[in-house]
Amino acid sequence: MISEDLKRQVTDWIKNDPDPKTAAQLQQWLTEGNESKLKQSFNGFLQFGTAGLRGPIGAGPSCMNRAVVSRTAFGIAQFMKEHNLSSVVIGRDARYGSADFAKDSAEIFAGAGFKTFLLPRELPTPVLAFAVKSLKADVGVMVTASHNPATDNGYKVYLGGELSGVSFAGSQLLSPVDNEISNLIAKADLNPKRSESYQDVAESVIDNYIKSVVNLCSTSNQLKIVYTPLHGVGAEVFLKIFKAAGFAKPIIVSEQAEPNPDFPTTPFPNPEEAGAIDLAIEYAKRENADLVIANDPDADRCAIAVNDDGWRMLRGDEVGALIGKYLLDNGGANNQVFANSLVSSSLLSKIAKGSGIKFAETLTGFKWISKVAGLTFGYEEALGYCIDPKNVNDKDGISAALLLAQIAGELKSAKSSIPDYLDQIGQRYGFHITDQISIRVSDLSVIDQLLNQFSANPPAKIAGLALISTEDLSKLQPFPTAGVRCFYEDGVRIIVRPSGTEPKLKCYIEVVDKVKATAQARCAQIKAELTATLQR
Repeated sequence: MISEDLKRQVTDWIKNDPDPKTAAQLQQWLTEGNESKLKQSFNGFLQFGTAGLRGPIGAGPSCMNRAVVSRTAFGIAQFMKEHNLSSVVIGRDARYGSADFAKDSAEIFAGAGFKTFLLPRELPTPVLAFAVKSLKADVGVMVTASHNPATDNGYKVYLGGELSGVSFAGSQLLSPVDNEISNLIAKADLNPKRSESYQDVAESVIDNYIKSVVNLCSTSNQLKIVYTPLHGVGAEVFLKIFKAAGFAKPIIVSEQAEPNPDFPTTPFPNPEEAGAIDLAIEYAKRENADLVIANDPDADRCAIAVNDDGWRMLRGDEVGALIGKYLLDNGGANNQVFANSLVSSSLLSKIAKGSGIKFAETLTGFKWISKVAGLTFGYEEALGYCIDPKNVNDKDGISAALLLAQIAGELKSAKSSIPDYLDQIGQRYGFHITDQISIRVSDLSVIDQLLNQFSANPPAKIAGLALISTEDLSKLQPFPTAGVRCFYEDGVRIIVRPSGTEPKLKCYIEVVDKVKATAQARCAQIKAELTATLQR
């Protein structure tokens, strides 16, 4: 039996839903008496946080839909008025709903009197981040769920200037800005004024992004590179950049070349997920390729695979160390500032220290990395790299791809390889082997339960190594975050925390040893023991 209160909520929502499809869906469930579906769709308003919105596409306030996005746009518009901000630029990927969500947002921002720009088609997130800086926009909005499954969509927000003493410079939100916007969304006008007086972003802005990335390249090559955009929006810009930079035309994975919101070949279109780039590796074997490059669907992340006595994808920590060491070897240490997130390897900090440059460890996510003063290179283990913060103050999978292609070519010309270069780094600083355990859940309460259990009782020994100390990350100052960091003998570090973008509990392992094989074996043993512990 549907309660009168729920009936009233649903009826009121239907009256103000700008999308006849979702309104009809709710009306059908109401007529059928489908209490389960209605409770699922009316389980609170989709939470707006520092990552904006992200959730399943569907009807009602608990899902991503035109009504929720319209209220969110209105809340952001009110925030802009309160802080005397005047301009906004909006981009989108190719997921279900993205075009409508972007258009609704543009109409609402324009209707509120702001100078509003809309990217002319589905384009990568780094292009939106570039446009915020290029157009000197106060706010940027990217409609994307990045690497989430096809069922999801999202709404990411950037700030262009300085606010409350924080220099955002075209980067993602920090608290308490998200809370302020969330409170304004809760008070949103259900039928805001709309206008079509927004304008498309000029092609010259997109061309200038391409030029800015090409300018990062100093030596092109004719390597045989296999590329996959994983059914996302990266291919158009990626291929233009490689052509303009003088690289051989990449071999594109045809099955994944075009944007497809169903992601038919990979249910979890995240290069980190097992099997996500298997098709690209098959191409590489067949074509005798030199390198595999993969972007996630909105192209802000980059993965590479190399032939290292058999094809394998490099971990984000390996790529982060590779890029950092290369930048120092080829650009020197003058004015360099490196950063990575606390769940990433400690190797980059040691490379930075060895070169006498500044290094910062931040909380997880580029919203933190991008705020490091003077940043020249930052990365996070989840395949995110920022190598040109002056133009894109966020992770950029396309500029990273071009730099990695350059590195691979230079090493091949010197009769070396990326695996050889990584071995040289290991021989100098110790072999830092990292791995990760991800536990995907359908009930979010399970994440808190598992984390609390582990925090209260971490293994006293792991792989025969004694626990030395633990750190409750929720007590970090001035910015606490959920999770626990454990330090064991012989330089073993374990971090357990919830994912910030997906329904997962994540466990990060780092092992350091002078001998690569020893570090690899120990890491594998620790992963097996931790997996058993976390899944009890």
